[in-house]
Amino acid sequence: MAITSLNNTSTKSSNDTVFNPNSQLTNENFLQLFMEELKNQDPTNPMDTDKMLEQTSQISNLESNQNLQQTLNKLTSQLSQSQTLNSINAIGKMGDTGNRYINITDDDTSKSFDLYFGNDIQSGNVIIKDKNGNVIRTFPLNPHSKGILSFNWDLKDDKGNKVPSNTYEVTAEYTSQDGSSHKTALGAYPIESIKFDNGQALAKLGNNYVPFNQIKEIYEWQG
Repeated sequence: MAITSLNNTSTKSSNDTVFNPNSQLTNENFLQLFMEELKNQDPTNPMDTDKMLEQTSQISNLESNQNLQQTLNKLTSQLSQSQTLNSINAIGKMGDTGNRYINITDDDTSKSFDLYFGNDIQSGNVIIKDKNGNVIRTFPLNPHSKGILSFNWDLKDDKGNKVPSNTYEVTAEYTSQDGSSHKTALGAYPIESIKFDNGQALAKLGNNYVPFNQIKEIYEWQG
């Protein structure tokens, strides 16, 4: 007696019932059916055992794939939790996107940017260079307490000429009140907070939120 259909939630043979509420045939269910068929088969017309063993092998492969998928799902969940924990643990540390440049287009009339100073400023300069490394503009720094300072560039060089559309590197060199020298650059700020938007971690760097995966380096500030 061969099994030709397994569409119902229960299979009856004689007085026994194999119940499968989810209509999913697992190895355990299949073995139960197999044993019931063995007990109730017609001795004059025995079942095709080779076919049954082939079906058992197929179901075993299917269950293996399902187990693999469950393992991958668990791994994905664990990785997501680990990334979430890593992003939260980064709060208070320095986050560096590695992006030192601002982009100027023909339509721009000015450009604002922020720089982080990890030490109190006694004196120094904000330095803007073109892509060839030539200094085209400097801003003098007055005494100021440490923190994030905002600047607005009128897009003119030190001679008063408007700079052409291009990308420009922004850095700063300064001395603190004890006379020690320091450097800072665009793209490096303390990670003030983390928020999640549709499952994506966003880090607050300066006055903006950036995707956490865009941060190239996380480190403790060395003043």
